[in-house]
Amino acid sequence: MTHYAIIVAGGSGSRMQSAVAKQFLLLNGKPILQHTLEQFRAYSPDLRIILVLPARDLETWQALCAEHGFDVPVQTVIGGASRFQSVRNGLAAIDAPEGFVAVHDGVRPFVSTDIIRRGFETAAQTGSAVTCVPAKDSVRLVDEEGRSEAVDRSRVRLVQTPQTFRLDWFRQAFAVEEQPFFTDCASVLEYAHFPITLIEGDYANIKITTPDDLR
Repeated sequence: MTHYAIIVAGGSGSRMQSAVAKQFLLLNGKPILQHTLEQFRAYSPDLRIILVLPARDLETWQALCAEHGFDVPVQTVIGGASRFQSVRNGLAAIDAPEGFVAVHDGVRPFVSTDIIRRGFETAAQTGSAVTCVPAKDSVRLVDEEGRSEAVDRSRVRLVQTPQTFRLDWFRQAFAVEEQPFFTDCASVLEYAHFPITLIEGDYANIKITTPDDLR
């Protein structure tokens, strides 16, 4: 069945303290977003890639593609007011009834082709594959009154992307009304009562959000 990738790139650059949206900042001479898209193309030339961008960024991205000679076939879709809505807009661009879809942050350029491959392979077996890494630091849970308690960090996983799912599950899950606790695609699928399978990620697969991340 066909494999799809929805790359969500809607950052503004506020936490990066930059007037340029973080996905467009240069990393080794190329926009961060270009690095990300090239990794997915390196996984498979047959992968159908859907890039979700805010309308305000379309001209900027087109200019960067021309400047850096980036001509990888990518379908561009206008994003929504939230990540949930942006992913749903990307999903609407897929008309196939079956297949597998990976959703990835546009500002995670260090994702390996091995992680992408394992995501699709695991989703083909279990229906879902959510990339994560074990927590390294001690973890405490804070309640509404500010009291905290220690949490066994061996049970804690830090979630990354890509998150890969059966397309029919994904379509059914995203048909619901958006909820405030939807923080990623896994939370949407879980709300729809689909099982979540975790796969091993990579500590190098960081999300570039702050100046320290960029360094």
